[in-house]
Amino acid sequence: MTTIQCFISKFIPKTLRLVLVFASIGLTSSAWCQPKYGFTRFYPAEAQHGMVATASAPASIIGKNILKQGGNAVDAAVAIGFALAVTLPQAGNIGGGGFMLIWQNHKQHAIAIDYREKAPLGATPNMLLDKSNNVNYKVLSTSYLSSGVPGTVAGLVYAENHYGKLGLKRVMAPAISLAQHGFTVPASLAYYLKRYQSRLSRSKATRKVFFHANGQPYAEGETQMRPLLAKTLTLISEKGDRGFYEGDTAKKIAADNLRHGGLITLKDLHAYKVSVVSPITGTYHGYKIMAMPPPSSGGVILVEMLNMLKNAHLSPKDALSAKTDHILAEVMNLAYNDRNTHLGDPQFVTMPLKKLTSQAYANRLYHTINRVKHTPSAQISTLKATQESHQTTHFSVIDQDGNMVSNTYTLNFGFGNGQMIRGTGILMNNEMLDFTSKPGVANPFGLIESKANIIAPGKRPLSSMTPTFLINNNTHQLLATGSPGGSKIITTVMQFILNYVDFKTNIATATARPRIHSQLWPDALQYEPGISPDTLALLKHMGHHLKPSRTMGALETVARIKARFYGYSDNRRADGKAIGY
Repeated sequence: MTTIQCFISKFIPKTLRLVLVFASIGLTSSAWCQPKYGFTRFYPAEAQHGMVATASAPASIIGKNILKQGGNAVDAAVAIGFALAVTLPQAGNIGGGGFMLIWQNHKQHAIAIDYREKAPLGATPNMLLDKSNNVNYKVLSTSYLSSGVPGTVAGLVYAENHYGKLGLKRVMAPAISLAQHGFTVPASLAYYLKRYQSRLSRSKATRKVFFHANGQPYAEGETQMRPLLAKTLTLISEKGDRGFYEGDTAKKIAADNLRHGGLITLKDLHAYKVSVVSPITGTYHGYKIMAMPPPSSGGVILVEMLNMLKNAHLSPKDALSAKTDHILAEVMNLAYNDRNTHLGDPQFVTMPLKKLTSQAYANRLYHTINRVKHTPSAQISTLKATQESHQTTHFSVIDQDGNMVSNTYTLNFGFGNGQMIRGTGILMNNEMLDFTSKPGVANPFGLIESKANIIAPGKRPLSSMTPTFLINNNTHQLLATGSPGGSKIITTVMQFILNYVDFKTNIATATARPRIHSQLWPDALQYEPGISPDTLALLKHMGHHLKPSRTMGALETVARIKARFYGYSDNRRADGKAIGY
């Protein structure tokens, strides 16, 4: 840690630290403030009995209170999931979908709940193309056609019914109260309401919820109430998932879709079911890694990258170096080529998962890397791509018994497609754009994917969401983490693991260090503020096309190390909170 970084970590308020620390990286070292086990820039929250970390302070407090009331990690996670639908509407939801990992510590067993959205039964492979057979990005972004059948309610209710202790009514009560009585609008929500004002204003129902009568969005510090959402949540708390997929709410969703040219019908809603599967597993330097299987690409590609990096023999001296960043970028490109070529919904596609996650395959890939020169993407794949979106959210929970939940869910774009189902308070997703609308053409996340991810009725689109567990029984460590960030999620989680395991940092510093990202196409190495100019110059000399990026991802991490609990909420998004008791 440099002298300036040490000063920042001790005396500058948390919300300003990350930018200032990034700016100081690369300055002359000073050992005067280095702790015993490597330099530490940030410090996690600590507790004795349990920990939660979410992107919303009110949701974190709700999760902590559920744990204090005797709930387990699943109870707290379900309470958080429904609370975020109220306080973080740009990403938290009941009109979207996602993935949940559950670790049952007494059984030493993990469960993966896939509650990803599904294509409606009326979906067709070419439904998002215009008359000229080109991808219609306006339809992808904002129309009712962009919505998949929501899975969030089914996933959260399934988790509570099978693995919770307190019951649905009790864990949903705090979210219902927030919606009925209101919550204080945080800085991030106020910012996103302004940023997405034009899109949100297109829907009368959406406009009425998020804007005042004079057309101005709710501002930071104001109280916002969500009475229609409170009624919808109450139905779910009383009737379980039948309160969403059947009855009055389902009829309103189907009617609104019919009215506006969408495809979701009562039949689609009645037919929706979660999928409970085994996680993808791997090992990395003494830790067992567990993450989501397809249709999430996260687990497969995370394990593939870590398997390659076992060959690099990284240690603390390799952190933040051009040599390391070069290797990481080349590893990322090779793995993303596999992601976009092979992966999709396992109900529709046969995938070589055993091969992709094998050490032998990773070794062969790693030894194709040129250690001193970037391999142009065109030599790996002829596909090309464009941009990215980031509006997803993650939360992590660990209880006093060591049970954990790692959950990532999303509406896709910020506030989904901006369409709110009339009379319900439900914002709908635009997850259909995660399918391959046209093979060889980039989706809005900059990813070009194969026919394996083509649209089909009842199919789940490929995802980058990567809820993850790290477990080391020898050192008595349990850890849950994950992040938003579109296609950058997997590389965000991977770099956290390297920082924590190889570079010997605590979870806060592992989170705070600046990140890079490369996904084959576009052929560019993206980097956060904080990478030193000398490192960038060396990477450019190696042939990398450098592209400065806004911050990448926002990790929410909890851990138990021996008998002590730790948590950290990434400063890259200002309103998160890690809190324990």
